[in-house]
Amino acid sequence: MDARALAALAANPGCRRRALLDGAGVDKGALAQALGAPANFGQSQFAHQRGNSFEARVKADGGADLVRLLHERLRDGSEPSGPGAVATPDLTASGPQGRTARTALALREATEAGRWALLDHPMVSLDVAGSSAFLEPDAVVVHPDGSWTVIEIKSFPMVDGSADPAKVGAAARQSAVYTLALERVASMIGEPDEDGGGTTDPAGAAEAAETAGKAARGPVRARVRHQVLLVCPKDFSNLPTAELVDVRKQLAVTRRQLDRLTRIEEIAAALPEGTTFDLRLTDDGRIPTRPVGELTAAVDAVDAAYAPECLSTCELAAHCRIRSRAAGRVEALGRGVRGELGGLTTVDAVLTAAMNGPADGAPTGDPAVDALRRAAALRAEALAARPEAVACR
Repeated sequence: MDARALAALAANPGCRRRALLDGAGVDKGALAQALGAPANFGQSQFAHQRGNSFEARVKADGGADLVRLLHERLRDGSEPSGPGAVATPDLTASGPQGRTARTALALREATEAGRWALLDHPMVSLDVAGSSAFLEPDAVVVHPDGSWTVIEIKSFPMVDGSADPAKVGAAARQSAVYTLALERVASMIGEPDEDGGGTTDPAGAAEAAETAGKAARGPVRARVRHQVLLVCPKDFSNLPTAELVDVRKQLAVTRRQLDRLTRIEEIAAALPEGTTFDLRLTDDGRIPTRPVGELTAAVDAVDAAYAPECLSTCELAAHCRIRSRAAGRVEALGRGVRGELGGLTTVDAVLTAAMNGPADGAPTGDPAVDALRRAAALRAEALAARPEAVACR
């Protein structure tokens, strides 16, 4: 799972299908292709290359320009970073667990040092429905006061300080996932070591002096700022600009929704014995050989919570839409419609409730049914007033 997938999962926590497939590491794109309903979204190779090129430019010179942008947007009276004053710790380690541990250590050291630091592509982890997800923010900046800021670098343009609201919203939700994971790391970092024991070694004396200075300033506690820095190209150029985005709302929603997710073990335990999503690829790993009927049955064994919004966030959305429409479920019309219809879960049930009312129009006590019958009566009156009109079917 990456942050984008977790943000989409948090936005639709009732989808057990996505929770299970993501938790199991199933390639949903390949699965959708084998089902005959490939995903119609994603980033082109050109856009991906352009994004990588822009990110490299933003982080050039040890991230000095990035930290400068952050300091300019903060306007909090803190001291700016001077030339060569931004630390860039090495985060190299073996495997995701090793990188996560190395990131936590680098964050602790940078926090205790009381100076600007830039962590390029750190790795943090988050427990999601009983499964560990390893996440990789674009960057994290450590401030001299011990606070941390998530940096989100996007390739969509920012014109006169504004960008596409939908894209900014998606970036905010993604950054909220990083912020949530970093809060876990910050909670595990205690006060800095204030042991500045005497030493006659010159190098040790310098270190002791620095430690004593930190002790005089008081303990520095790690905390994650709830404003992330969104960095984008300025006015369709390749020059970076940035704005602070408050993610407190997205953070609260993400935390609440992830806490509601059913544990993956419980979802898997409810499946029929022998359920598998194996595509049975040929020896070259390119062509699936498993019958579509078997694969469809396996996927349908896990409940989904389809909504039209899924089409822009989930590779299986096209398949789920087909199945939802075939079953006549009202979810295919949108969450708003689904919420208004109460216990009426299928289109047939909605039409039956609307058209088969009593002749006297007496209320049934169900607000949704009464509203449907009133709407049907108004529609019938409108059609009767215009005999030439063709009724919808």
